[in-house]
Amino acid sequence: MAGRNLSKADAPKHPNNNEKKLNDNDFIVSKTDTKGKIIYCNEIFSKMAGYCPADLIGSNHNVIRHPDMPKVAFKLAWDLIKNKKEFFGFVKNLSADGGYYWVLAYITPDIDPNSGRIISYTSVRRKPPQSAIDQIVPIYKQLIDAEKRGGMEASGKMLNDLLEEHNISYDEFVINLQKGAKI
Repeated sequence: MAGRNLSKADAPKHPNNNEKKLNDNDFIVSKTDTKGKIIYCNEIFSKMAGYCPADLIGSNHNVIRHPDMPKVAFKLAWDLIKNKKEFFGFVKNLSADGGYYWVLAYITPDIDPNSGRIISYTSVRRKPPQSAIDQIVPIYKQLIDAEKRGGMEASGKMLNDLLEEHNISYDEFVINLQKGAKI
């Protein structure tokens, strides 16, 4: 049965503070085409997002993009995966009911072995530690404020300045937060 192909316009207009939490052993799995349209999602993704699988399949993955997420995070993700590199990051997703849930996302390009071209992207997400969320929330707020003042260029500079200040790469930053380190 075909779904209704959700778009960003179908996302809740007024997010609320109702948080859903993944269980410790839950994994959200989805696969998109090279343009970000969902071609596979597991039951946990459907449950957390609050949409039936038929509606998610064929919809752009950004239907669950929460407004508290800085755009520069998604630019970084796309820049990496389009260059056949993997991405790790903390993401606040929007549920159909206006609530939200946090994930540690791992996105990797799927490469055709014959042509070497990217044919799709696979994302696996799991529950992040609360300590990481507690640290990333104010950073994301600063990045969003920078974007409002100077666009993604300003938030990208702010992120790079933060990484340089701590003398770490973006990957080290995410791994350190995942391990509970203070930044």
